[in-house]
Amino acid sequence: MIRFDNVGLRYGTGPEILRDINLEVGAKSFQFLTGPSGAGKTSLIRLFFLSLKPSRGLITVFGRDAAMLTRNELPEVRRRIGVVFQDFRLLDHLTTFENVALPLRVLGQEETRYRADVIELLRWVGLGDRMHAFPPVLSGGEKQRAAIARALIGKPEILLADEPTGNVDPPLARRLMRLFVELNRLGTSVVIATHDINLMNQFNARRLVLEEGRLTVYD
Repeated sequence: MIRFDNVGLRYGTGPEILRDINLEVGAKSFQFLTGPSGAGKTSLIRLFFLSLKPSRGLITVFGRDAAMLTRNELPEVRRRIGVVFQDFRLLDHLTTFENVALPLRVLGQEETRYRADVIELLRWVGLGDRMHAFPPVLSGGEKQRAAIARALIGKPEILLADEPTGNVDPPLARRLMRLFVELNRLGTSVVIATHDINLMNQFNARRLVLEEGRLTVYD
């Protein structure tokens, strides 16, 4: 679904922060992306989502050369990829329901068409009683789950999650991980960026380890 061939990334004229990245993310796969702080995990996630262009190398997404995608084609490809950002990126003036439904509203769908799906998903992530609350009154864990629900509402083929358990306590972290595992069981490929070794040790999944800009894959 996503393939990197000798990908490198630098910002401006600075040194490469990612070097010679070779990687394949297959259909229905599950993997952790880990490494020390500053290793480049967030930059790699942004390359996955096509919000950054590599300085060199080839990125293939759903069988297409990412560099050849036109401006009109890029949003369509991105809609097949769900992203949970580290800073949530919820809109404070929208309710939890409205934040989760936003990707569908942007597509022009009527609320009558998606309302039941949004409510069901909010209940699934434990926010059924918080759908009318605004982000400023949500806890960190509730914001995290709202961001996850927003990433899932479009039924993505790939889910990218950048430190999705970094702002929650261990019991909630395990609950969120069970949600990701169930999502993967239903057919979505999952990439979770985390530095939590104890959490990763609880799951038998491939590990992508970034260190000093280079990636090592442990199956």
